[in-house]
Amino acid sequence: MGVSGSSVLGTGADHLTMRQHKVQGQRNLHQHLDTIRMLCGGKKSYFAAAVCIITLTSMVTLSYLRLQRLSHLPKIIQEGSRCRGKITNSTITPLKDNRTFIIAPYFDDRESKTIRVIGIVHHEDVKQLYCWFCCQPNGKIYVSKAKIDIHSDRFGFPYGAADIVCLEPENCDPTHVSIHQSPHGNIDQLPRFEIKNRKAETSSVDFTVCISAMFGNYNNVLQFIQSIEMYKILGVQKVVIYKNNCSQLMEKVLKFYTEEGTVEVIPWPINSHLKVSSKWHFSMDAKDIGYYGQITALNDCIYRNMQRSKFVVLNDADEIILPLKHPDWITMMSSLQEQNPGTGIFLFENHIFPETISTHVFNISSWNTVPGVNILQHIHREPDRKDVFNPRKMIIDPRKVIQTSVHSVLRAYGNSVNVPMDVALIYHCRVPLQGNLPRESLIRDTTLWRYNSSLIVNVNKVLYQTVL
Repeated sequence: MGVSGSSVLGTGADHLTMRQHKVQGQRNLHQHLDTIRMLCGGKKSYFAAAVCIITLTSMVTLSYLRLQRLSHLPKIIQEGSRCRGKITNSTITPLKDNRTFIIAPYFDDRESKTIRVIGIVHHEDVKQLYCWFCCQPNGKIYVSKAKIDIHSDRFGFPYGAADIVCLEPENCDPTHVSIHQSPHGNIDQLPRFEIKNRKAETSSVDFTVCISAMFGNYNNVLQFIQSIEMYKILGVQKVVIYKNNCSQLMEKVLKFYTEEGTVEVIPWPINSHLKVSSKWHFSMDAKDIGYYGQITALNDCIYRNMQRSKFVVLNDADEIILPLKHPDWITMMSSLQEQNPGTGIFLFENHIFPETISTHVFNISSWNTVPGVNILQHIHREPDRKDVFNPRKMIIDPRKVIQTSVHSVLRAYGNSVNVPMDVALIYHCRVPLQGNLPRESLIRDTTLWRYNSSLIVNVNKVLYQTVL
């Protein structure tokens, strides 16, 4: 039997317990106030007054936080339910308010046993959300008030990435959760989401690359294949791609890599729900959300791979982190971790290799029929600009990250370190940022050519099985 608005009264024992907790919290607060009056009543000096004010403020704050935590504790509202809500497998699921979009819930016990739901919310319109849990085998339904944590890097857009965080019921270990705007309703009519990361796993791969938001009928086929093959040479076992859309030829390549086991494609139909911008800031394009929801996808990718990958690499398909002192990422990261104990975030400096400046070396005739850029022909990088910082991309330990943006993490348990350019740099082959510079003003950098033999052989194998 479902839970209707009129039946959401809960068990008498549960409500009595909650009332007792609240009354006890209020009594404690009054006791603290009485203690302050006794201590401060007769004092005249400014110092004593200041001490009293600080002490009073601390006690009131602690009592308020205790009451706040009590308001977020899960409450039983029904027993004997069958947990029959429809399980959803969509990547992006709108709630009925059409201001909240659920990506996926993840079990997160790094601080306390919580469910962290990655979502997209309107930063002003969404005020309250609740997690609904149906616990088996007794069929108890719990409702837990969520903390809505909208990420700070929203870049002016009305919608942004958000963590919807709920305490989970004790002695339950729920497998699914529903999200609702109210603590009242019928759980059978709410979509149910499987809670991922519930079972502890050991890392099955060393490196997973997260590529967020493939869009715009993406057709840079040659460079994409070259990037994937470079990632594999450097030590990557898995590449996760959040795909909005791409060309038919690109679909064929993705199918090949998916069947090979290298690529996992996550459907990302964000433009079916929101007006999306291909720009990073609202001032450039006044839409609902920036850059096809890139930041939300990156955060989902971190949690999706938190248990199964030792490192997660956050970069775009036209970017490759090139080690200068090591042959691959495995030896590079081993060295960096040894030099930087306790560090969970490694940031690498981005350098533009303009696709407009090319060399005739590695002009491979069979590749000329494939759409896209041949990175082996672009080995000139732009010089640093005065007073301009080069953006960075990251290799992270996913278990040490709470929230990320594109070029830095927002909240983490570990330290961050900027990796020096003589250790590694990001090879970023794209349209120039300094298009007016002549070739002689660019810096010739043939680091990529160290991998040319393996890269050419591997790319040819893929091309002959997909495109040629």
